[in-house]
Amino acid sequence: MARVRVRDRLRFWFDRTMDRGTPALIGWLGLASVVLIAVITALAVLLAPADVAGVKGGWVGVAWMSLLRTLDPGTMGGDDASVFSVPFLVLMLAVTLGGIFIVSSLIGVLVTGLEQQITQLRKGRAPLIEAGHTVVLGWSDQVFTVVAELAGANQSTRRSSVVILADRDKVDMEDQIRARVGDTGRTRVICRSGSPLKRIDLELVSLDTAKSVIVLPPPSDDADIDVIKALLLLNNRSWPARRPHVVAAVRQSENLASARLAADADTLVIDAEDITVRIVVQSHRQSGLSTVCTDLLDFAGNGIYLQAEPTLVGGTYGDALSAYDRGCPLGLRRGDGTVAVNPPMDTVIAADDQIVLIAEDDLLVELATEPVPVVTAALVAVPDYAPAPAPDRTLLVGWNSRGPRVLGLLDEYVAPGSVLDIAAPHPPPDEVTGSPRANLTVGYRACEPTSRRSLEALNPGSYQHVIVLADDMLEEDHADDRTLVTLLHLRDIEVHIGDPFSIVTEMNDDANREIAQVTKADDFIVSSKLISLLLTQLAENRHLQAVFTDLFDPSGSEIYLKPALDYVTTDAEVNFATVVYAARLRGEAAIGYRLHHRTDQPPAYGVTLNPPKDTTITLSALDSVIVVAED
Repeated sequence: MARVRVRDRLRFWFDRTMDRGTPALIGWLGLASVVLIAVITALAVLLAPADVAGVKGGWVGVAWMSLLRTLDPGTMGGDDASVFSVPFLVLMLAVTLGGIFIVSSLIGVLVTGLEQQITQLRKGRAPLIEAGHTVVLGWSDQVFTVVAELAGANQSTRRSSVVILADRDKVDMEDQIRARVGDTGRTRVICRSGSPLKRIDLELVSLDTAKSVIVLPPPSDDADIDVIKALLLLNNRSWPARRPHVVAAVRQSENLASARLAADADTLVIDAEDITVRIVVQSHRQSGLSTVCTDLLDFAGNGIYLQAEPTLVGGTYGDALSAYDRGCPLGLRRGDGTVAVNPPMDTVIAADDQIVLIAEDDLLVELATEPVPVVTAALVAVPDYAPAPAPDRTLLVGWNSRGPRVLGLLDEYVAPGSVLDIAAPHPPPDEVTGSPRANLTVGYRACEPTSRRSLEALNPGSYQHVIVLADDMLEEDHADDRTLVTLLHLRDIEVHIGDPFSIVTEMNDDANREIAQVTKADDFIVSSKLISLLLTQLAENRHLQAVFTDLFDPSGSEIYLKPALDYVTTDAEVNFATVVYAARLRGEAAIGYRLHHRTDQPPAYGVTLNPPKDTTITLSALDSVIVVAED
């Protein structure tokens, strides 16, 4: 083995200290300054002892003079050549020149170190010290809705934070949030660059002190795989006694069981595909339902709250419907955590029950001082029996992976003898059209959705309802563009034939939905936005999960838009308390109404939720009452 020279060892040691960065460089420069001052002071004592003796403090004073000249070369301008000897002045010049080199190097090192530190901070890799914040794992277009809603939910909070962890550039994330969301008020948005699928990166966002965690599916074909991996990491992490509640969404229903198995028992995992299909199917028969759902899920208007009301204990649920001036009850949350949406009107409210109600804000929920009088003359008699639903015809334009689920759920809703025709360029699998169904007969007709001639050949006027599905084999924007063209053709065909039919369609981007308003379609289902709103609601209040599950379940009570003439006398002025009482007689909870002449006016499209009970309205035969009912 070759012998290592001392020089090489010293060189290696020096290089290793230099690798430690800015602090090591500053240390070396400080050491160089000390050596320079010490050498100059020693030489001054040896070469100019008389000058040293004349300086106040002797050699200590010379060392001090040398230090000042090292830090400030201009100090030498005050030296008097007639007082000091030439050797002394030369030494002071030397220390001044050396100081210029050292100080300039120090400035360069500090600037470089500061730039490196700023660059490191801009990378978003600094650990977070925060408490009571909401953590968002992942990045997609849904993050803008989530951030905007969390900012709206925390407007009355003194200080709140949203922390986003995604495998993207921190500065780019912040720029996009500022551009898409704008001012977030009192809510701080903090971004960290890292993968939600790496345990070490999860520690950047202070999970132990977070209030809640939202896991967003990324925009990729393997989105659910990433969600499941993130849930596994969270579930297998060591947590303190208190841990934040976690909410997540999977895009495909077949991955729901795996995601729930990967998570702990308290994690809420929602099925985005199932909820989208349910809203599409329910909306195709009830124009305006998606607007109602959006209003209930966002924090800008009305929301669903849980309110303990000791004054109502011992009374019935039916009495509670009229107990609030600015609140519409729709169910009860029992003391054991179970939720009953629209229970029987004679259900007694227990001491540990909470009222599930719709309100603009929980701070505005107050019992009415006195009940608003009901206009009994305007009440419509409750029929002795409900007429049997008539079969209908539905046209399904386009096909995607959610098509089979749409057909399966439609079969549960429609009356026996109903017909659904699939109009698409290519026929669906044989099991879709060939499988026997209880109420629905499914057929196929070849059609190019963006071709007017092809759509006219379908005779859309022979159908009561039209559903347009987005093509999930295309890029989202391109799929929305094709949907817009299809909607324009269908609406123009309807105008020419003069035979109205309802049109419900899927959209991928909420911005495209705003553009599509010119088509005057009855409902636009933007699944990504609805899922984002639902995730945000559950992150703020996990107890709402049971409420939404019941509302979206066809076997329980749901939201319906029913003809106003079934409840009150039309074309006559009534107050909303009368509408609530009319719905109560039918075992339903009225939560609002929809005016037909405003159905094409954004953003509410004629929908009014939770009006004050003394609000006077005049409903026509074309208007609707929004109720929570069994059917």
